[in-house]
Amino acid sequence: MFKNARTFSSFSVNDLAAAKRFYQGTLGFTVSEPMGQLQLDLAGGTRVFIYQKPDHEPASFTVFNIEVENVDQAVAALGERGVRFEHYDREGIKTDAKGIMRGDQGGPTMAWFKDPAGNILSVVSPA
Repeated sequence: MFKNARTFSSFSVNDLAAAKRFYQGTLGFTVSEPMGQLQLDLAGGTRVFIYQKPDHEPASFTVFNIEVENVDQAVAALGERGVRFEHYDREGIKTDAKGIMRGDQGGPTMAWFKDPAGNILSVVSPA
């Protein structure tokens, strides 16, 4: 039914101006502002819609993954831009001192960080 439908995902933030500075300035995405909200215009024509929600609560899971060739390089570059990475030490998710979960066991190498609204994002290099 929807095999050829154009799709997009969305998530909320509590401050559109802060989100625009972060997604455009810090992460370097192209950001447009349809309907007074934000849209990330991504590679391959993919879009992500970001809307302001007065009672926004950050997601407790990863809402946006950015595939990179080298997680260490991405973490270093984002760290220079003030991004702080999450550290986890629980079953299935253990990060090192840099905040990177290594894909030694055949899984992806990933590092998680938050946007200004507290939503969880990641940089990931597939296994």
